[in-house]
Amino acid sequence: MLKTLRVMLIPNNYQNTRLFQFAGTARFAYNWALEQEKKNYEAGGKFINDYELRKRFTEFKQEADNKWLYTVSNNVCKQAVKDAVDAYKKFFKGLAEHPKYKSRKRSKPSFYVDPIKIKFTETHLKLENIAESKKKNRQSVNWFRLAEHERIPIDAKYSNPRVSYDGFNWFLTVGIEIPDPKPVVSSNDGIGIDLGVKDLAICSTGHVYKNINKTSRVRRLKKKQRRLQRKISLKYEKNKKGGRYQKTRNIIKSEKQLLRLTHRLTDIRTNYIQQTTSEIVKREPSFIVMEDLNVSGMMKNRHLARAVQEQKFAEFYRIMRYKCSWNCVTFITADRFYASSKTCSICGNIKKDLKLSDRTYHCEHCGAVIDRDFNASINLYKYGKSVINH
Repeated sequence: MLKTLRVMLIPNNYQNTRLFQFAGTARFAYNWALEQEKKNYEAGGKFINDYELRKRFTEFKQEADNKWLYTVSNNVCKQAVKDAVDAYKKFFKGLAEHPKYKSRKRSKPSFYVDPIKIKFTETHLKLENIAESKKKNRQSVNWFRLAEHERIPIDAKYSNPRVSYDGFNWFLTVGIEIPDPKPVVSSNDGIGIDLGVKDLAICSTGHVYKNINKTSRVRRLKKKQRRLQRKISLKYEKNKKGGRYQKTRNIIKSEKQLLRLTHRLTDIRTNYIQQTTSEIVKREPSFIVMEDLNVSGMMKNRHLARAVQEQKFAEFYRIMRYKCSWNCVTFITADRFYASSKTCSICGNIKKDLKLSDRTYHCEHCGAVIDRDFNASINLYKYGKSVINH
């Protein structure tokens, strides 16, 4: 079983500069590979595989103007070329759009690390060729401090390690091979979970997980974020010259403050989802049922878009799914067209005229009065029960 872990790095100034150089070189190699594929296609040639492109890139590095590419690990460039080829393959298979060039301003800085040459201790990580000198007294620069100690196993088989920058911090993402968990037959009942805007998650057991965006802490941060956004916008208008905006040092400083605040809000929401999903899975239910929500369609509703985005429904679904697989809990996905909210959980009658504004479900057939979201979670539980029995 492959388990992906993510840990934050704490580089010093020199290491931070070298990480950006590595990411910039990877972006250059990726764009170079796309350019080669594009020219070859326009000339009527066939698709160039990654072996041939990497061979050409090695010859390209030997030119006098490209000697600077040798200051970065060779594995970074090779994998960037391979990533560009894989992007073209997905495009030809109809799995993705045509690959675009990576922009220095808009693209996320990231690069590949050779899994054989990385080394972990309880507190540090070693990357290759960060130190430009081969002298022994400079090799300590290759070691990075980890924000979380004992997070990554020391003696393990690593796969596809990547270093990326989220605009504020550097992170390492790496896959770890662990033994498959042994299936355990749980004597507990299953759980149906309905996600909502009023509350984050409503379980069929009666547990309700509140919307963290309604807490005073998050509201205070959101208010501060709005004020800072208006402040930056006014500064742009004030420094506008002709038809272009001029970015001053004060604007850059304010944008960094806004980025820090945005990351803080994102971390609070993600942490709350992690805690909620862990608490549900630790009850060891026999199964968990969730509905396959059309999040992209919900985002088109301008009245709900912000609330849906802040609740992070897709992230909740993704995290719950992989935590169930880690803990041998059966995860069942109900079809998005399953009428979980419109069906009465007591008599099974379907109320076709149910509106989104109706927060309480009134059954016209049996007279039942129940909370809309709790009613949906019970129906999801029954759906999962029927799937298990069949």
